[in-house]
Amino acid sequence: MLTKRVKSRIIGEHGEHSKDTGSAQVQVAMLSRQIEELAAHLKKNPKDNHSRRGLLKMVSKRRKLLSYLQKREPAEYGKLIKKLELKR
Repeated sequence: MLTKRVKSRIIGEHGEHSKDTGSAQVQVAMLSRQIEELAAHLKKNPKDNHSRRGLLKMVSKRRKLLSYLQKREPAEYGKLIKKLELKR
C-alpha cells in the first residue's frame, strides 16, 4: 500500500504536472513501486496465494502500459526504463 507521501513523490518525479496521475509513465512508476513492496511481502509469506494473484495482475497491467508507451512514445519509454531500472 502506497502512502500519500510516496504517491506524491512518484507523481512529482514522473508526471508532467502535480495532478498528473493518469499518464502511462506515472501509472508504470506506481505499479513498479507496488510490485516491489508486494514481492518483498511474498518472500516473507510464500503461501499467500491471494497476494500472488494480485502481483501477477499488476505485472500484467504494467507490461501492457509499457508496450503502449513503446508504440506511442518510444523516447519516453526509453527514459522510463532507464529511470526505473526495468529490463524488457
